[in-house]
Amino acid sequence: MKLWLKYLIGAVLGVAFALILPLNSAGASAAVSFITDIVVRFGRYIVVPLLFFTAMTAINKLRDTHMILKTGMWTLIVIAASALILTLVGLFSILIIRLPRIPITVDKTTDTAVLNLADMVRALFPSSAFETLSNGSLLLASFLFACFAGGACTGDQITFKPIITLADALSKLCYNIATLFTEILSIGMIAIMCSWTIQFRSVITGGTFLPLILMLSCDFIITAFGIYPAILHYVCHDPHPFRVLYAGTCSIIVSFFSGDSNLTLPINIRTGKESLGIRRRINGVTYPLFSIFARGGAALVTTVSFIVIWRSYANLSIPFNDILWIMFMSFILSFLLGGFPAGGPFIALSVLCTMYGRGFETGYLLLKPAAPIICSFAAAFDVLTAMFGSYIVGVKTQMIEHHSIQHFI
Repeated sequence: MKLWLKYLIGAVLGVAFALILPLNSAGASAAVSFITDIVVRFGRYIVVPLLFFTAMTAINKLRDTHMILKTGMWTLIVIAASALILTLVGLFSILIIRLPRIPITVDKTTDTAVLNLADMVRALFPSSAFETLSNGSLLLASFLFACFAGGACTGDQITFKPIITLADALSKLCYNIATLFTEILSIGMIAIMCSWTIQFRSVITGGTFLPLILMLSCDFIITAFGIYPAILHYVCHDPHPFRVLYAGTCSIIVSFFSGDSNLTLPINIRTGKESLGIRRRINGVTYPLFSIFARGGAALVTTVSFIVIWRSYANLSIPFNDILWIMFMSFILSFLLGGFPAGGPFIALSVLCTMYGRGFETGYLLLKPAAPIICSFAAAFDVLTAMFGSYIVGVKTQMIEHHSIQHFI
């Protein structure tokens, strides 16, 4: 059975449990929340070891074959371009279609995580390099350590050959473990979907946020079936761009209903290798970097959400300079969410409101009830970028072996 079909079945069962079981009680909701948290932790369990040893091996091979610069340049270009494209998609959609105002609430300000750049930089360089392997949220520290280790081993290939051989073996071992985990996680999808359905049902009650959800859905359809396949067709001259979308079906399901970018990383790596045929030396670099930096989905939903908040507070037209500022800041903030695999877009929205000021400091509270669903859309956009982006890098570096669609997992 195809992997995406297993996850789809798990999602359908999750919806059924949410509709059938008496989940209105506090005890039942707490139980579902606990099980979902365990499932997410289980899914993240292998992420750091898999990322570290695969990235270390990939960087070593890329530097040894003098492909590291070309791979890095194409990866950075795709990350920046995708963030800009998604920001513009969100901006144009919300400017063209005026959504209904959201009723102003009197909620008090609650504690919200902030983007502390100083702490993020410190997290990259802890007192011990081995501490980078213990942080399951900020993957950049582990990736950076892997780059240093893999690059240093090319200095003396004879001396460090046993280390590279060991890292290569551990990378394959972690991949096999990740394969087992991704199969088991399809069962855990029942709990994830059950929890998501409960949240979604509460969000659409009353219909306040339904127009916003419909707009984000249309933006996703336009991006997934129009913009990204067209870019892939013209950039890579691929006559069948939708095969990448089909290969990413499982990742899209998991990312959307979990809202967690790190949870989908092992699935992305497995899909990239077994379905799209992207070689490990590309997979080990592109997918982690896309998971950390390619958060254009957050930029899109932040732009849309902030303008919805602005229009809910004022009936006046938004000044053009303010529109440019909103677009620019949403674009920049999307690159700073690597330490927030879940909930990052809402954090970016709260930061944007605070920076804008003028009475909008607590404006993000208007969308707080819909935050889980908004973050779900952002995660789906991001995993879409990771799948198409990694495929583009694989084609441009000629590190890809095309598989027949019948052999996709």
